[in-house]
Amino acid sequence: MDKVADIASDIGEYIRQQRSSAKISLRQLSKLAGVSNPYLSQIERGVRKPSAEILQQIAKGLRISAEALYVQAGILDLPTGGPVGDAIRADAELTERQKQVLLDVYESFRRENKTPPRAPQAKTTQETTEESA
Repeated sequence: MDKVADIASDIGEYIRQQRSSAKISLRQLSKLAGVSNPYLSQIERGVRKPSAEILQQIAKGLRISAEALYVQAGILDLPTGGPVGDAIRADAELTERQKQVLLDVYESFRRENKTPPRAPQAKTTQETTEESA
């Protein structure tokens, strides 16, 4: 299978998983997203590769971030974060909003820890005396 077909299949499967976890039927998502039922079915089966605009409509219908669908579709690069970020994004029990909040907090901690370490402070006379004793 070529790369475009793989991406179409991956995004379709991801949409199907999100729809199932939200307990929304294909017909309901079709109405919520404003996308025809047959077209949505073709996307889920990997027959069609949706545009960014269609993905945005589907994300709105699923109440997830469009960015999550863009990453799955290969439109955006996967955010950084290493194995922790991957684990958060892969957790099917978390909503997209919960995942995003966790990722934001995690990334803020990583940024905070990247600040250059402070220069060592000069030792006090007492510390120098204690070390030599």
